[in-house]
Amino acid sequence: MMNEKQVSYQTVNSYSTLNELTDKTENVWVVFHGIGYLSRYFLKYFRHLNQEKNYIIAPQAPSKYYLNGKYEHVGASWATRENTEREVQNVLAYLDEIYEKEDLKIAKKLILFGYSQGVSIVTRWIARRKIQCSKLILNSGRLPKELKPKNFAFLESTEISFVYGTEDPFINKEFLESEEMRIRQLFPKNLTFVPFDGGHEVNKEVINNSAEIN
Repeated sequence: MMNEKQVSYQTVNSYSTLNELTDKTENVWVVFHGIGYLSRYFLKYFRHLNQEKNYIIAPQAPSKYYLNGKYEHVGASWATRENTEREVQNVLAYLDEIYEKEDLKIAKKLILFGYSQGVSIVTRWIARRKIQCSKLILNSGRLPKELKPKNFAFLESTEISFVYGTEDPFINKEFLESEEMRIRQLFPKNLTFVPFDGGHEVNKEVINNSAEIN
């Protein structure tokens, strides 16, 4: 007879940062990469921002694997459909440690950015840990089905952007028709839909605009 058991153990994971956190820092970003990325490479989308004003933190998805089966380039995934809840709990515990180590509760302006699979992680983290932020950017990703409007009711003044490419095969017309109403229900305040000409990609213009928030 086969049984699946589990053990608990301590593990270590890295994360990457860009620029320095100083008294001149205005925006602290926590940016969640999509599937197949490593955090240090994901930071390339933020290198053009003003270095004095912006400090960027890129958490690292824990499940690494070789891309394309060639054993050359490494990517990572946040979670899969296999034991999803357990994987999510482990990731959130890791994010909690980053939150404490970087002392994010005192950030002047905290901007949370999720791309593709990163959208599911950042929204779960916000919902379960009640993370306050100045701006939430959801770029080319889908929100987990279990999330409810009550999970985000505490976000009174947070600016929320749902960003997608008009040629994105994953955020297509059918998806928008079925999900737009739900997204508006989840975020009834300060929500903006931001379409752009492009596919399944990070949009730097949105990043630029977000860096200039007042």
